[in-house]
Amino acid sequence: MTTKYLLVLSIFAILVPLLSKAVTPTTRSDSDEPTRFFKVYPIGEIHKRGSVTTIEIDKKYQDALLGLDGFSHVWVFWWFDRNDTLDQRRILRVHPRGNSRNPLTGVFATRSPVRPNLIALTPCKILAIKDNVIRIENIDALPDTPVLDLKPYIPAIDFIPNVNTPDWINN
Repeated sequence: MTTKYLLVLSIFAILVPLLSKAVTPTTRSDSDEPTRFFKVYPIGEIHKRGSVTTIEIDKKYQDALLGLDGFSHVWVFWWFDRNDTLDQRRILRVHPRGNSRNPLTGVFATRSPVRPNLIALTPCKILAIKDNVIRIENIDALPDTPVLDLKPYIPAIDFIPNVNTPDWINN
């Protein structure tokens, strides 16, 4: 064998395992356990006291609120923490809004609280921000629900004209 041939074989021996890992899609094993994991840390939590709803951000993230008071609305990413079981995560089809008259639909086409990852998203009107507490108009989360992230609502980016929805949305 020539030196050039051995060099090419050596390069292939190194690159093939690396490339196969880079292009192999992430799939679930037979046991339904994810093959890749991501850690998500709450940044705060929802509080509801009477008619007052707030998001209390951990003090260590308070500086991240700078400038949010210039926006009227915020997207709140939160976790369906009281719904987190392996059985609930396996449910892939539901009747939207829990109504059996609605067609059986994949959870990615619904706002169902059962899904493979229990991330929720709610647009909220900001009423006030003081220190690490954001007072909001309302949110469809339970008290003490963990908040994962906040993003400002930006009409030029977040508005989508001419959308289509299935018939069950309007019924």
